[in-house]
Amino acid sequence: MTPDSKSKTPRAPLPFLGLACAVGVSSIYYNQPLLLEMAQTYGVTAGRVGFVAVATQVGYAVGMLLFVPLGDVLERRALMMRMYGAVAVALLLVAVAPTLAWLIVASAMLGLLASVTHIALPIAPDLVAPEQRGRAIGIVMTGLLLGILLARTFAGWVSGIHGWRWVFVVAAVMNAAFVPLLLRKMPKLPPKQNLRYPEAMRSLWTLWRTQPLLRESCVLGALVFASFSCFWTTVAFLLKSHYGLGPGVAGTFGVVGAAGALVAPVAGRLADKHGSRWVVGVGMSLLAGSYLVLWLEELASMPTVMHVAALVVGVVILDSGAQMVQVANQTRIFGLVADARSRLNTVYMTVYFGGAAVGSAVATVAWERWRWNGVCGQALGFIVVAVLWHAWGGRNGAGLQRENLDPDAAQDALMEA
Repeated sequence: MTPDSKSKTPRAPLPFLGLACAVGVSSIYYNQPLLLEMAQTYGVTAGRVGFVAVATQVGYAVGMLLFVPLGDVLERRALMMRMYGAVAVALLLVAVAPTLAWLIVASAMLGLLASVTHIALPIAPDLVAPEQRGRAIGIVMTGLLLGILLARTFAGWVSGIHGWRWVFVVAAVMNAAFVPLLLRKMPKLPPKQNLRYPEAMRSLWTLWRTQPLLRESCVLGALVFASFSCFWTTVAFLLKSHYGLGPGVAGTFGVVGAAGALVAPVAGRLADKHGSRWVVGVGMSLLAGSYLVLWLEELASMPTVMHVAALVVGVVILDSGAQMVQVANQTRIFGLVADARSRLNTVYMTVYFGGAAVGSAVATVAWERWRWNGVCGQALGFIVVAVLWHAWGGRNGAGLQRENLDPDAAQDALMEA
């Protein structure tokens, strides 16, 4: 992309992009604090209803693979408006699900359409100079993480008053109302390249094959998000079985975790200053520390209030670490090929949420067999593998070189391929 073309990019405020990400991504997290209520509605075990969360995340990963490349092919404002409207319909299908099978299918459809989040996110680097890319991504990622965490809070509170189905009815109204807001606030955003959809899809493999830093970031992101999902898929089970606390309290932990969202702009600035590899290392250290806190507090003998306080500390550290890794990863992949940011994000986030689905599925099984010990042990296992992968990427002699690739050279490589 030339400086002249960049100067002509339509402007949309970064906080509004953050709001768009929050509205979109929140749809796939409403179900997590509600799983036990859903299990009671359908008369099934916690292990079976846990696959509602898995189906949502699998749908989200597939949606990113199928829909997000359209951000490089179609006018993005109109695309986003259509998808937010479709998300509202999917939320209503979840709300009226008469059987668990219906609920799982509707949840997968919801995840598929909620991938609109990652059509909005790649717009952020277009709005700033290259040296401020990390800051811009950090601002928008703050909105995305707040959407993830506060969705659980919203779901827990609304469910406590009206029941779990009303959570999805209210969310459907919110998504439908966001459609005219997009029309008013977002400028038209035409594609940067004249591509057909089949060409865009074929280029996904080209990006994966020709961009080693993208591959490294994908694996790290998937492992980190698998670990992150282990906690959030099972925390409602922990609070109910150990302390007799319901979905309202489980949702309130989203407010606690929202403190971790404050680290996003800081992580972006640190990535601009120290490099994304350094920020990834710090983030993974925080994640490992968080699970040690979350595990040891359950093993300790102390009053319930102290257990809950230790959980609060662990959640803040957990979300801070996950946010640092995510901001750093996206800062470096968005610097690879400026005209293919939606497709870069497609590859990254598809693998990323594949990791989330694996983490949720494994955590559900671990809870059924070994309770909290199994969940924390599995989460730490994911982090250990991520640390080894990160260390290997730094030692293979090309880590820093790959992080400083010339975007124009990367674009030429993509075009030649």
